[in-house]
Amino acid sequence: MTRTFFDRELETAATFWRIFRRDGVTLGFTSHDRDLTFGGIRHRSAPGMVPTAVRLSSDLSEENAGVEGALSHDTIRERDLAAGLFDNAAIEVGVVDWETLKARVLYTGSLGRIEDDRIGFSGELRSAKAVLEQDLVPRTSPTCRAAFCGRGCGLSAVRFTARVVLAEVDADLNRVRIEGIASGEFLDGQIRFLDGPQTGIPFAIVGVDGEWLALDRPLDAGLLAATPAELREGCDHTLSTCANRFGNAVNFRGEPFLPGNDLLARYGQALG
Repeated sequence: MTRTFFDRELETAATFWRIFRRDGVTLGFTSHDRDLTFGGIRHRSAPGMVPTAVRLSSDLSEENAGVEGALSHDTIRERDLAAGLFDNAAIEVGVVDWETLKARVLYTGSLGRIEDDRIGFSGELRSAKAVLEQDLVPRTSPTCRAAFCGRGCGLSAVRFTARVVLAEVDADLNRVRIEGIASGEFLDGQIRFLDGPQTGIPFAIVGVDGEWLALDRPLDAGLLAATPAELREGCDHTLSTCANRFGNAVNFRGEPFLPGNDLLARYGQALG
């Protein structure tokens, strides 16, 4: 029997939210003053962490929601937020009867932008309707718009991905070293750790110095040498790289020879 909430003067209801991280970790929280276990998930008591607002609509407009709280819970740490462990995590927000444990999910979506002022944090929640806001009409660009080895590129991700092991980790400079790699091939590529505190999270490679790869987000202090990883080559999305290095110019998704706006702004020149 479905529980009808807020139909009586004295209500035994509390809010709850669940976070499904991309590394496989599931976290549950409730505004109740004690932990609640339902739906196979233990929801930790976090009275200081509450949904700020939830607005649902029947049309195609985006549904807004947010969550804010203090960085005091031992399962949501500042370094984890900085390391991207919560980026694009799936979210469920709902209400639960803390006596009968009957619950109803009111909102589902993903975790978007997170703001941290070192005292508290606020997170933006995005519903599935956010997909409808994507621009489906491609814009002209001198570089390729397709993701490397993604849709439109046509190249196989398996072909350009290798299993490697970290030789060294330099958390201070936010880089890792991998023995025997050809450094020029991995700039703009990505690495994904297969073990440790940041398992499954893709890191973009923003700099290469010999065997050292500089990454785009902070490394967790728990990441150690000998950690296995998947390393994918990179592409600078230029026509010359696509044609000469990959032989894939037929799938190039760009307009490198299209005149730019500066041509339209030029003054006419008299002949003779």
